[in-house]
Amino acid sequence: MSSRPTFGTVKRVTAILIAIAVVLAAGIVVGQAPVIFGVDDDPAASITFEDQESDGVSVVVDEVTLSDGGFVVITDGNEEPLAVSSYLEDGTHENVTVESEENETDLVGQLTATVHQDTTGDETFTHYETDGEEDQPYLEDGYPVSDTASVTPDDDEAVSDSFVVESMTAPESATTNETIAVVAEVRNPTEFGQQQVVEFRLNGTVLERQILELDGGEDREISFEVDLSGTPPGTQPIGVYTDDDGEVGEIDLEFHADPSVTVVEADTEEVTVDVATPEDGFVAIEDDDEVLGTSDELEAGEHENVSVAFDEDVSVDEDDELTAVVYEGDPEDVDAAEPVEHEDEPVEETFTIADVGTADEDEDEENGNDDESEDE
Repeated sequence: MSSRPTFGTVKRVTAILIAIAVVLAAGIVVGQAPVIFGVDDDPAASITFEDQESDGVSVVVDEVTLSDGGFVVITDGNEEPLAVSSYLEDGTHENVTVESEENETDLVGQLTATVHQDTTGDETFTHYETDGEEDQPYLEDGYPVSDTASVTPDDDEAVSDSFVVESMTAPESATTNETIAVVAEVRNPTEFGQQQVVEFRLNGTVLERQILELDGGEDREISFEVDLSGTPPGTQPIGVYTDDDGEVGEIDLEFHADPSVTVVEADTEEVTVDVATPEDGFVAIEDDDEVLGTSDELEAGEHENVSVAFDEDVSVDEDDELTAVVYEGDPEDVDAAEPVEHEDEPVEETFTIADVGTADEDEDEENGNDDESEDE
């Protein structure tokens, strides 16, 4: 038998070789598919954020690399960002300065710099405005690409000429119509005599302010006589403050009167009341829980001759039984308002227009009584 290959055998070998070549070529094409068909790899980034000193309004990111451009966001562990960089194009950037918005935030402490994408393509950072839907962080192994640094104040910034509040003494409780005494010890930490303003604040509002002059190194007690009239009841923060220092505490303020409402005049167009309320709110006139009219918004405190006009489409008779009710809330949103309570009961008064009358009617009655007396 002959050992030479037949023509059919050659054809089969050739076919097999062609098939192998096709498979190899297909593998190369598949391996290069992203390049050939324009499909990018997942966006990638890296960042280096070293410990540093800061002026408090800006930090420097040593290096950041972004495959698709984006932003660097500075946070301190809270939900809102402290600062966001301007848009960074793809590539590597060195010594990127990130400033807080309007220079309002102190960029000091343990801070984190995170690299975010520009998924909207508009070069505007909208991650927090869209509740995380857009401009998400770059990821590496499923975690945001970020770096943490300890940022301390510049030595020059750390030195302050501000007076220092060494201590504050104030009552733990008071009523909202009292005048309280607050004593603070204030020191001049510098070698030079200075004159500075010292303030007493309640819930952030300046109630008293004094100008204090101290020699270098001198400390002195300063007293404030604080009128609490018009302040809201409840536990309120208080403090004595200088330019860059302060001492804080709390005071428990109790409303100085029992909450009340008294109808003093009434006719078919409006009702006049005196009211004492511990909450910001209003007075409503009601008929079987239907609101017929409301006063203007009232601050917490005592108010005389508050007018409550009936709504234009309301018609009342002099013998209708009406109720004046004190509410906490906004008179423009009565449904959301809550009645003010005293000893677990709503603060209200029931009346009829006929029983209350008006000032003119009362005056006529007095004059009539005087005439009868004279006739007698």
